[in-house]
Amino acid sequence: MQRPSSAVVVASIVALLSAVVFSPSAQALGTDNASSVGTPGDAKNATRTITVTLRDSMRFEPPKIIVRKSETIRFVVTNAGKVRHEMTLGSKQELKEHAGMMREMPDMTHQDANSVTVGPGQTGDLVWRFTRTGTFEFACLEPGHLEAGMKGTITVK
Repeated sequence: MQRPSSAVVVASIVALLSAVVFSPSAQALGTDNASSVGTPGDAKNATRTITVTLRDSMRFEPPKIIVRKSETIRFVVTNAGKVRHEMTLGSKQELKEHAGMMREMPDMTHQDANSVTVGPGQTGDLVWRFTRTGTFEFACLEPGHLEAGMKGTITVK
C-alpha cells in the first residue's frame, strides 16, 4: 500500500480547515466571536460569577444553570480531574458538529470566546453575555466526553 505524499496530506488538511472555518456552524461557534447563545462578555461588566467544576466522571457541577437575558456571567471553570476538559457554550447542533471536528483533530484546543479549556487541576474563566432567551447547552468537546454525557443546560429567561 502506497502512503499519500506530504503535498496530498497538506492539501487535505487545508481543505478540511477551510470547510470548517467558513461554515456557518464554525462561525456560530466563535470564529466571529458570537454564537447562538450570545456574545463574549467583558469581566468588568459581569453581573455575577458562577463556579463550574469539571470531573473525570464526565459530569459538570452544576449541570443546570439559569441566567437572565442581557446578563453577563463570569464562569470560573475548575478541572477537578486528571484529564483535560473544557466548557463550550452553544446550541445542541453547534456542539454536536464541533464535537465531530474535535474527533477528527483530537489534539486541538479551543481559542474561541465561547469556550475555555482547562488542564488537570487548573482553573480558567469564561465571560459571556446572554442575548437571547431559551435553553442552550454547554459541553466538553474533548473526544468522547460529550458522548459520555459531559454536558449541561443553560436556561436564559
